[in-house]
Amino acid sequence: MTTLAPTLGPIRKTGPRISTAPTGTGSYSRLLSTVRDAGLLRRARAFYAIVFASLVVALAAGIAGMVLLGDSWFQLLIAAALGVIFTQFAFLGHEASHRQIATSGPLNDRMGRVLATLFVGISYSWWMTKHTRHHANPNTIGKDPDIEIDTISFIEEDAAKQKGLFRLITRKQGYLFFPLLAFEGINLHYRSFGTLLKRGKVDGRGKEITFLLVRFALYLGVVFWLMPFGMAVAFLGVQLAVFGIYMGASFAPNHKGMPLIEPGVKVDFLGRQVLTSRNIEGFGTTAFMGGLNYQVEHHLFPSMPRTHLRKAAAIVREHCEAENIPYTQTTLIRSYAIVIDYLNRVGLSARDPFDCPAAATLR
Repeated sequence: MTTLAPTLGPIRKTGPRISTAPTGTGSYSRLLSTVRDAGLLRRARAFYAIVFASLVVALAAGIAGMVLLGDSWFQLLIAAALGVIFTQFAFLGHEASHRQIATSGPLNDRMGRVLATLFVGISYSWWMTKHTRHHANPNTIGKDPDIEIDTISFIEEDAAKQKGLFRLITRKQGYLFFPLLAFEGINLHYRSFGTLLKRGKVDGRGKEITFLLVRFALYLGVVFWLMPFGMAVAFLGVQLAVFGIYMGASFAPNHKGMPLIEPGVKVDFLGRQVLTSRNIEGFGTTAFMGGLNYQVEHHLFPSMPRTHLRKAAAIVREHCEAENIPYTQTTLIRSYAIVIDYLNRVGLSARDPFDCPAAATLR
């Protein structure tokens, strides 16, 4: 086991070069006490009730619009709107999974399962398993499922292993990242069904299969009943594309391009969460990203309601400055540029052995 050195030692320099000293657990305890004393861990039930009610009204309006428009290509505007609405429901499901809405754990789980599975069409059990691993070890190679190899490679070793079509994609994966996100909605639904149908223990399997079947039967039934076949297919394509891009555009800026922690490196909780996370600043980003723009604070205080994250950020920034811990924040557009550049640099490992990266830059 290697211990984190003042210069971060074996933490990969995929993001800015960072130099800081270990903080120890006492530093986080003091920060947590300050945040708790400020009342920032209180639940915000009224806020979440208003958000949920607003989304239900928006969903009802979308369905009403589908009925009124009938056989019209303006239905594709409704499809795009539904992609946004389903993503906002997913944000609420994410917050319920972190115990941000209610004080009762089981109640949060029930709400999260309904929001994620019945409204969005994603397995709550699959999401919880994956997301819990991510929070425990963000950007840690071999432990964080969010940087495991898929169509996109997040570390050089994985990029070098890609073959065939995936190798071609990996070479330009930064530029292809957002176009590929158009298929992420399909991927999320596919993985959800795959998890629930596989062997082994899955919490709430029966409920989630029932919710998914009801959700897709009603949704697909309404779409194909109201529209001609070709228009219905186009409607679903637009909705899934917007959903996938919106989901990816909200989660990707938070960790991609930040330092990766090598296997076996020991990092204290405060350092691990702050050094691997990036906040997104700018007007409207909290509503747009469902509070995920305050990623540092979300990782430090997972059960903190969305409404308190801004105040917590001021406290955390001051604490990190006092402790000499780099605290990263940038704009949304700049974060996308960082992600694209990072993925392209990782993708260089998928070049043919005789390719010359330096020559490629001059072509």
